Amino acid sequence: MKIGIIGGGASGMFAALTAARAGAQVTILERNERIGKKILVTGNGKCNFSNLSFSDSCYYSHHKEAAMEIFKQLTPWQTAALFEELGMRVKEKNGYLYPASEQAATVLDILRFALEEAGVEVICGAQVSRIDRRQNHFEVTCQNKASYSFDRILLTCGGQAAPKTGSDGSGYRLAEQMGHEVYPPVPALVQLRCKGGFWKSVSGVRCEAEVTLVINGQEAAKERGELQVTDYGISGIVVFQISRIAAYALAEKKRTEVLLDLLPSETAESLQKLAQERYDKYQKRTAEAFFTGILQKKWMQYFMKEHGFKPDSRMQQYTAAQVAELLLHMKKLRVVAESVNSFEQAQVSAGGVSLAQLKSTLESKRVPGLYFAGEVLDVDGKCGGYNLQWAWSSGYAAGKAAAID
Repeated sequence: MKIGIIGGGASGMFAALTAARAGAQVTILERNERIGKKILVTGNGKCNFSNLSFSDSCYYSHHKEAAMEIFKQLTPWQTAALFEELGMRVKEKNGYLYPASEQAATVLDILRFALEEAGVEVICGAQVSRIDRRQNHFEVTCQNKASYSFDRILLTCGGQAAPKTGSDGSGYRLAEQMGHEVYPPVPALVQLRCKGGFWKSVSGVRCEAEVTLVINGQEAAKERGELQVTDYGISGIVVFQISRIAAYALAEKKRTEVLLDLLPSETAESLQKLAQERYDKYQKRTAEAFFTGILQKKWMQYFMKEHGFKPDSRMQQYTAAQVAELLLHMKKLRVVAESVNSFEQAQVSAGGVSLAQLKSTLESKRVPGLYFAGEVLDVDGKCGGYNLQWAWSSGYAAGKAAAID
């Protein structure tokens, strides 16, 4: 069985290793000068490759039940064991799995050595432009005019996020050429650009926050964690987790707002009490001194300006009710999202080839012998190693099926 794997990313390498170990003759065609380029930038270079806190709530897909069946073939626990069997020591932090070295290069090197041991041929600089189904085989043509013949094909060339690593959306085009429907891709795990002229004044601030996404007036998602403020809007994992929902809402021209609670550990009642107690104790201070210590300085200066508190004025000229109003505003700062950042800044793509067109083996129902795995499919996960787990699980499932079915 001669198997051609289009794309040498995480899912492609795992599929190649699985198929080769099952006895197939495997060739990876990779457009870049080396395989696994995107792995090197995952997890800020530490490569959070999976997560033991696993559930279907960590994933999005138009056909989630089909996606969850794939994970049964290779669970996060089995993935960790497989990497350890390949020689990589694994470290676990609150369910998050990393190589013990905390270097993404370790994951890539372990896979490269395993592919070499399994006899997988890797051809780099091979950007596939066309796949043709013949009577009993596939003909693959590259942009450099080189052509290859395979019994079966696995399309694992990624999505559209981080195009500098080679994910330029070409996989979607190849899938469409072969007659498959592709859900329109949007950037996911990405920053939000928001309206407002104040962002530069608070840029660089990091703080604990609860972030609520509101679409057409209805709550759509909520996350709590560290918020990062940029000069154009908001970032951080809490924003990444809701960004794919926001991206689709914005693409559909829906009103997309974000409600920021910058004091998530406080209640409205506790803030009313804090305002009165602080006013009774510190009303002789200047406004600047009075509000120091409640929130980060840049945020505090923004809210003081919004509520008419002059930094050098005495608090006696204001009231406790005015203080309470300012503090309550910190729990419900509403901003309007204009867009998400582009695929260049996104960690993954949402959307892709519909799972409804595939068998449970990830083989195409329309083109026998053609399999799919990884980000090219309509499955995306939250931050925390979930997208790499999809790459491993889908690569394993497709590689095994292609080799033995």
